[in-house]
Amino acid sequence: MFTLSRLKNWMSAQKGKANHNNAEKHVAVLAFPFGTHAPPLLSLVRRIAAEAPMVTFSFFSTKKSNAALFSGAGNNGAGNHDEFLDNITYYDVNDGLPEGFVPSGSPVEGIHFFIQAMPENFKNAMDLAVTDTGKSITCLVTDAFYWFGADIAEKMHAKWIPLWTAGAHSLLIHVFTDLIRENLADNKDGDTKNVDFLPGFPELEVADLPEGVIDDINGPFATMLHKMGLELSRATAVPINSFASIHTVIESKLEAKFKLLLNVGPFILTTPQRMVTDEHGCLPWLNKHENYSVVYISFGSTITPPPHELAALAESLEECGYPFIWAFKGNPEEKLPKGFAERTKTKGKIVPWAPQIEILKHSSVGVCFTHSGWNSVLDCIVGGVPMISRPFFGDQRLNARMLESVWHIGVGVDNGVLSKESCKKALELIMSSETGKIMRQKVEQLKGAALQAVERNGSSATNFNTLIEIVTT
Repeated sequence: MFTLSRLKNWMSAQKGKANHNNAEKHVAVLAFPFGTHAPPLLSLVRRIAAEAPMVTFSFFSTKKSNAALFSGAGNNGAGNHDEFLDNITYYDVNDGLPEGFVPSGSPVEGIHFFIQAMPENFKNAMDLAVTDTGKSITCLVTDAFYWFGADIAEKMHAKWIPLWTAGAHSLLIHVFTDLIRENLADNKDGDTKNVDFLPGFPELEVADLPEGVIDDINGPFATMLHKMGLELSRATAVPINSFASIHTVIESKLEAKFKLLLNVGPFILTTPQRMVTDEHGCLPWLNKHENYSVVYISFGSTITPPPHELAALAESLEECGYPFIWAFKGNPEEKLPKGFAERTKTKGKIVPWAPQIEILKHSSVGVCFTHSGWNSVLDCIVGGVPMISRPFFGDQRLNARMLESVWHIGVGVDNGVLSKESCKKALELIMSSETGKIMRQKVEQLKGAALQAVERNGSSATNFNTLIEIVTT
């Protein structure tokens, strides 16, 4: 796995080997500053920038996003260098919020304002970067959401490289949105349950589709994703945070739609990651437990299940008696059943933050309760850990469907809700049954495919070299 400290050393070594023909190359990187989109894009760019130290990279995101991404590097709005690579400079773009804006508490409010500010906010910041560097932009690397990248790149006579940070199966949905809407046009009352006309989804249901595909299709986010699906065919190449063989049928359909599809993941193995500390002693605690005996629980960095579901999960853990580590946001004394933490202190460990990747690689972990975000799914696959899914929004329901119905490396909870009985049933299935052993074998096979893909001559490693060449030459 690449780390940022290794990347910095690599950068120093590469300076003497730099191709001076690249000195006039200027790559503009446009990040989507919400959720878990910007960090993987920055990791991708850091890997590319390290191998092309004479190429100039300008990274564009909001002030808030940049402050989090480049913590420690200082942030004055423009002209700030990455603390690890001095050929990356970051710039703040307008977040679109009105002056004196007071948040209402809606999680999508800020996203909608930002979408309304696009693409002018990026154009203004890119003009500044061109002035600062004296170099025209030769390549546009963007979050795949930014459908307007096709037009901007065409006007600049530049390449357009949109990064899809999730899996190929969720990208397929957005590329085939018009087909889905056409086939489900008569499903106004929700009569149709199965979506049986898309390749690679043997058991897909209407309820698994992301928001905005067939409902609220005129909303800002839905409109952005629809336009994305229509414009990606114009991209020079579409890199994806995934690896070959995980969904071959779906990949072949996308390859027919795009000029070039590049699996360059999993990013946790192919791009630089920040070193993390185990400040709460999770790994020493895991060392005291038998193989496959511990339940790991994490619903990602932004999601907290509702109180009644948290209580149901806690009750199931207590009744089943499996050891557990729970990465818990907020105060567990307030949000979990009274006395739960005290009653389970010999069996469980509740922490505000956990080194997830290292935990999932530990031999004592037998299952992960997850929201099925794509990054977490990949973490579990690389760790060889089966999953229990409680998806919430976006591509999470699609990911959960793939885990259960296609890859057979996980199971969902009944009706998609954490109830005591559904949690107990899922835990016992994976931790204590023959089916669970088979799931573990299947996830180990996917883990092997992922590791093979990132080897020196593996498919992801080869694709990454292709991507570097496209971006920097």
